[in-house]
Amino acid sequence: MYRSAQARLGKRDRLAADLRDQIRSGRLAHGVQLPGEQELARRYRVSRGTVRGALAELQRQDFIATQTGVGSFVTFDGVRLDQSVGWAAALASSGIRIDTALLGIERTTEPELSERFGVDEFVAVRRLRRDPSAGPVSLEVALVPATGTLASLPERGLVDGSLTATLASAGLRAARGEQWISAEALAGDAAALLERAEGELFLKAIRVSTDGRGRLVERVVSLLDPARFRLHLAFGGR
Repeated sequence: MYRSAQARLGKRDRLAADLRDQIRSGRLAHGVQLPGEQELARRYRVSRGTVRGALAELQRQDFIATQTGVGSFVTFDGVRLDQSVGWAAALASSGIRIDTALLGIERTTEPELSERFGVDEFVAVRRLRRDPSAGPVSLEVALVPATGTLASLPERGLVDGSLTATLASAGLRAARGEQWISAEALAGDAAALLERAEGELFLKAIRVSTDGRGRLVERVVSLLDPARFRLHLAFGGR
């Protein structure tokens, strides 16, 4: 009995490893539907229970997503987003093209942030991200403190077109942060900019970053296409 259980585990792990290698190499590309359980069982000469175990492991590792009654689809695209450089820059460094349109830079106030961080005025940087082949994927507004060289940001513009580079040039680097994710129905100008119908649900992400001394670096509010983004939380040790 013990040997049988070990054998099944070994077959499951080998099947999962083979499919994982195919996904990582791009032979099974993002969005591709995997063969059904029966076909995989026939192809690898294993039981359907072994196939289910391998697929469950791949889903746990975020390589695939399984829709009941439909099948399993590859969700891994090889990109891990480094928010310290901005997700658009992280995608670009991975060979995925995302165009950024700067919609405006202006001074503004935000009483809640002022009370929390002791900053009277902020600079708002509004940007639209677009996949050239699929249209807009996100709309974001970043608030940074209107202090030091950042106070003249509306007149000077961004350093090298990058907010991350602009903050670094002002001596602000994120050391920690917190983020909230919710769903929000698009309305008015946001729907028009994102080329979507009013009322369509998008992910709303609010990220607040601070430096090593607890000073505000930026607060970014993003509306994200839920077909292109998802939240993954991990906890516990292995």
